[in-house]
Amino acid sequence: MSEAGLAQAVEKMEQAGVSPAAISVFSHYYQVLEGEHTGFIPEETISPLTSVDSLADAQVSPEQARESLSKTVMIKLNGGLGTSMGMDKAKSLLPVRSGLTFLDIICRQVLAARQSYGVKLPLIFMDSFRTQADTLAALEKHPGIQVDDLPLDFLQNQEPKLRADDLTPVSWDKDPSLEWCPPGHGDIYTALFGSGLLDKLIDAGYRYAMTSNSDNLGATPSPEIAGWFASSGAPYAAELCTRTVNDRKGGHLAIRESDGQLILRDTAQTPPEQMDYFTDEHRHPFFHTNNLWFDLLKLRDALVERNAVLGLPLIANHKTVDPSDPDSPAVIQMETAMGAAIASFAGATAILVPRSRFLPVKTTNELTLVRSDIYELGEDFHLRQVNDRNVEVDLDSHFFKKIADFESRFAFGVPSLRDANSFKVSGAFTFGRNVKVVGDVALSAEGEQMVPDNTTLSE
Repeated sequence: MSEAGLAQAVEKMEQAGVSPAAISVFSHYYQVLEGEHTGFIPEETISPLTSVDSLADAQVSPEQARESLSKTVMIKLNGGLGTSMGMDKAKSLLPVRSGLTFLDIICRQVLAARQSYGVKLPLIFMDSFRTQADTLAALEKHPGIQVDDLPLDFLQNQEPKLRADDLTPVSWDKDPSLEWCPPGHGDIYTALFGSGLLDKLIDAGYRYAMTSNSDNLGATPSPEIAGWFASSGAPYAAELCTRTVNDRKGGHLAIRESDGQLILRDTAQTPPEQMDYFTDEHRHPFFHTNNLWFDLLKLRDALVERNAVLGLPLIANHKTVDPSDPDSPAVIQMETAMGAAIASFAGATAILVPRSRFLPVKTTNELTLVRSDIYELGEDFHLRQVNDRNVEVDLDSHFFKKIADFESRFAFGVPSLRDANSFKVSGAFTFGRNVKVVGDVALSAEGEQMVPDNTTLSE
């Protein structure tokens, strides 16, 4: 092991005030990185998960649901900048509908649930050092969202990027902030523990946490799932949806043959020659939504027992220290995935939920859908689909990938998609007011094109 490299990294973290728990976890993964690890989960080592509890079949009384929700805290992962869409601030601050951002809608969803069920339901964001200031400023517009003396956010840890050649902490005088990176959203457990927030939540009487990505407006407060989870007695649970042909890339749960433990497998953990198994929606019929529930007491017990190290699989992310400069030094960012913690808890379980709880926005294709008239925003600020079909959107990434380009080409709003089956655009199209898509529409042309006001596009 490169003892000098690890010592330098630890010293750098200590000087930056990183928590001892985070340093312990970093040291663990540094040693894993230096060892022989492929990270692969071969098909022959697992059995497909073919049956799972369904929310539709859960027997939860209204009293049990409300009581369980009263002991629940909502945590939203909010460390992403939306850089893939050309953003330089928290993606949750992107307007989605009626001028409301992801963050605005999430706050309103929580406030509506508090009023409906008579619970406190704290809302807490896990920010990164790049999203915290903007997020806290935006939350000032929601003065009623804070609960008692609980914080509105906690910080994801930071760790040094490591030089790919010798695993020492990289130096980058042009922008020293680029010497640091977040450890992936698997850091949520370490950050809760090391910040003292986990103890504070438990001391305040909370027992359960529901966690999801801030760009998934489908992951709303659910007293029914809270009641199911509380009655299950499980330390940890994942929400799953039924896989379709369009969900072949999403991670899935499986049963480890060696001990019967539930585990999460993603594409990066599948041997290339076995990808046919991974993408087979009949063999692996459910996908992982990254909506997770965990028991705060049992999480704390596990972290104390294991010196903050849950042992999640390492993701070694190879990049350059300056992502915008391919000639800058090659680095490795050590990361983990939040959902992989299911393998760290004996008795962990899962529940099948409606597709409506999975509405992530990773690209402008998905942003088009949630902004369209396919959905309506209810009084409880839940997005509800009003048509009975799944619409495929595929926008030319050369002209629509960045949010600034997307906004300029849909300056008057995205087209009506309520009667569409698919909407594909190849080329530099700009759309006028009141454009409607019917059936399967594919636009393709060279040069700048304008779709006039009040146009109906059809097959």
